[in-house]
Amino acid sequence: MSAPLAPERQTASATARATAGLRDRMLARGRSRTLGGFAVAAVLLFGVAPAALSDFRLNLLAKFLCLAMVAVGIGLAWGRGGMLTLGQGVYFGLGGYLMAMHLKLADAGPGGVPDFMLLYGDGTVPGWWEPFRSPLVTIVAIVAVPVLVATGLGWAVFSRRVRGAYFAILSQALAAAFAILLIGQQKVTGGTNGLNGFRSFFGFDLADPVNKRMLFFIAAGTLLVMVAVVRLLMVSRFGELLVAVRDQENRVRFLGYDPALVKVVAYAVAAAFAGIGGALFVPIVGIISPADVGVVPSIAFLVGVAIGGRATLLGPVLGAIAVSWAQTSLSESFPSMWIYFQGALFIVVVAFLPGGLASLGGAWRRRRSPDAQPTVPVAPDDDPVAAGLAVSAEPAEVGAADVQPDPSATTAGRLT
Repeated sequence: MSAPLAPERQTASATARATAGLRDRMLARGRSRTLGGFAVAAVLLFGVAPAALSDFRLNLLAKFLCLAMVAVGIGLAWGRGGMLTLGQGVYFGLGGYLMAMHLKLADAGPGGVPDFMLLYGDGTVPGWWEPFRSPLVTIVAIVAVPVLVATGLGWAVFSRRVRGAYFAILSQALAAAFAILLIGQQKVTGGTNGLNGFRSFFGFDLADPVNKRMLFFIAAGTLLVMVAVVRLLMVSRFGELLVAVRDQENRVRFLGYDPALVKVVAYAVAAAFAGIGGALFVPIVGIISPADVGVVPSIAFLVGVAIGGRATLLGPVLGAIAVSWAQTSLSESFPSMWIYFQGALFIVVVAFLPGGLASLGGAWRRRRSPDAQPTVPVAPDDDPVAAGLAVSAEPAEVGAADVQPDPSATTAGRLT
């Protein structure tokens, strides 16, 4: 007959069971909110927007969705991983220029030469352009090239424990160097004019309004898939580990994990999202140039994420779309005032809403229930790894845009 448990062990077991039950309830609630959010987004994007907006405004919304794809990746890398990425314009530009190269070659026909090469170059297509006549090679390269560049750069930086402002400055310098490189290679990149004048997209006429509407649906579907991927990463073990690295990198390293590898994966995913966003941006907008990939666009991506709420699932998307829409609307009426409004909005959000506009929902709920206290999950005593990695983090079950991390709360990392 087994001996009765000591009172301390009984209390610990009861606490562990209560914590497990609370976690399961939060997961179920998070799943229901996420499914509801996806349903609402699908109705708005595939039903309401095409019916309510003109072709011009719908094309503008498609452009904003491409920028929101970059924001989704920044939300993962910066909001969850703590990596201040000021150079996402590089990966956006890589995807965009690869797509533009294919479109120019397709417009030129088999064996043809793009028009700008006849004007600026010697009338021959460089050898490294030739593979991009193939649509399959182009699609693979749009994802693979940004991922490979981000993986190489990320491993070189994170393995040397470079982080914080140093990483931000390095990534920003990379964006500036990339823009300068594009400007200097006018014969193969179009220089400051970039690549433009596309007539077709994988055989579809871009002048046809039906095909432009098709591009909007492709962008909307791609964005929803990206948000779903980030959601899965957030609630997975990798998501917990990423938050742990953000808050307690040294402790994660002492537990036997490689923080550099975790950061590289998140950074590469963000680069892939930016590359896909840039590739879809090209046929929708009709141009890609150094002005779209340099330091200023990279900072603009970050501003949208910060205003929306970097630590939430939908905050970066809503912030990027809202800022892009405000820029377009206000610049039409006040062309010289938009940049001041954007700066003032960023300062107000950072000063008074550090969690972004998405935190307003959580603040409103807390105001309605002032007696509600955050529940702190407690790691069971028989799980030494979970007990050793109690990090300050947003719960991994977050699925709504209006839930913000509570610095006073801790989440026990289930990283065994």
